[in-house]
Amino acid sequence: MFARPLMIAVLAAAVSASAATPTFSKDVAPVLFKNCSGCHRPGEIGPMPLLNYAQVRPWAKSIRTVVATGTMPPWHAKAERGVFSNDRRLTSAERETIIAWADGGAPQGDARDLPPAPGFVDGWEIGKPDVVVTMAKPFTVPASGTIAYQYIQIPTNFTEDKWIQAVEVRPGARAVVHHVLVFASEPGAGRVKKPFEMVIPEITPEMRKKFERSETKPKQDPGPLLATYAPGTNPQVFEAGSALRVKAGAVLTLQLHYTANGKETDDASSVGFIFAKQAPVSEVKSDAFMNPLLKLPAGAVDTAVEAGIRFDQDVHISAIFPHTHVRGKSWEYRLIYPDGRKEVVLAVPRYDFNWQTYYNFATPLAVPKGARLESTAHYDNGPGNPANPDAKVEVHWGDQTWEEMQYTGITYTVDGAGAGKRIVSSGGR
Repeated sequence: MFARPLMIAVLAAAVSASAATPTFSKDVAPVLFKNCSGCHRPGEIGPMPLLNYAQVRPWAKSIRTVVATGTMPPWHAKAERGVFSNDRRLTSAERETIIAWADGGAPQGDARDLPPAPGFVDGWEIGKPDVVVTMAKPFTVPASGTIAYQYIQIPTNFTEDKWIQAVEVRPGARAVVHHVLVFASEPGAGRVKKPFEMVIPEITPEMRKKFERSETKPKQDPGPLLATYAPGTNPQVFEAGSALRVKAGAVLTLQLHYTANGKETDDASSVGFIFAKQAPVSEVKSDAFMNPLLKLPAGAVDTAVEAGIRFDQDVHISAIFPHTHVRGKSWEYRLIYPDGRKEVVLAVPRYDFNWQTYYNFATPLAVPKGARLESTAHYDNGPGNPANPDAKVEVHWGDQTWEEMQYTGITYTVDGAGAGKRIVSSGGR
């Protein structure tokens, strides 16, 4: 006598559960289009495209796993949401939606619920550049061996100063390009005075000369740093009111670090610029500081290496870019104010060499004259580090990936100088 009511209850529960299961078209696609498709599309760093249901469905279980563990989207800074404007992390609701969808059989749903596919410009994350400058002649990367840093100059042919709203470095052959640094110099310009000096380590003139002789350097000063590419690095996009300046007649110098991968490959890397629609209030500058005296003992699993700078002008820091090679495992950055107060401004507890990020502050850091920015990087040179090329050797600073670096890029403005007093913020992708 209870069979019919029980059957009805079971069917109702099944219908209710089905109705509650998120669908790709209505619930999952908006999350993927906003957070994932920028990398997961042809020609980008993502290993497979995620632009439609047919492409996504075979990866449903894998997507669930990496979303549940926080592996994807990749983000390594420890901070509350909202501290960084380019924070890639999903919200709790977005994460739970994807997990429930995968657990519920990854249904497609009604195609009428599908939002428009995101529009991308092939080859560029910043959109269609106003100007693209490319190496005039490809560089042939041999199949094997160590390749010294290459310094290749490209004239911009700018007849007037240009304000840059967005800049992106695009490797021509991503598989063999370890990094690209882009410098810009104009004819006749002297060395620009920085608003800071390095205080950690305390390098003597003799040490400085030795280090400068040991580095692979261009024959001439390449000028100020303009842009950076490394695995996973996001292009820099600045909000209206702030921009980089590239002066008339500037020549770009690309520092290219190539790594052989077993196949001879030609590379012709490019730099794309989007110009500001109007003169900015704030001039953005890029620079770096480092510890070239690092030493990692053989087999040591946790070696701390510090570097630091002291500012002799008031500045606003809009982004910090940590960089080590494969032995790096974590970073911490601290601001030490003139009154002795300390503040941790960036912590990266799980540094990932394959995802090197400019951490863009939603509210730029106000750094008064006399303050110090100190960094500590931790390294694992032990046998338990699967990425370690050789745990039996003592490691020093070096250009190649099997050596190490303790390097920090910073983006900032000098208060009351240049185009204006401060940057508003730095955007993400």
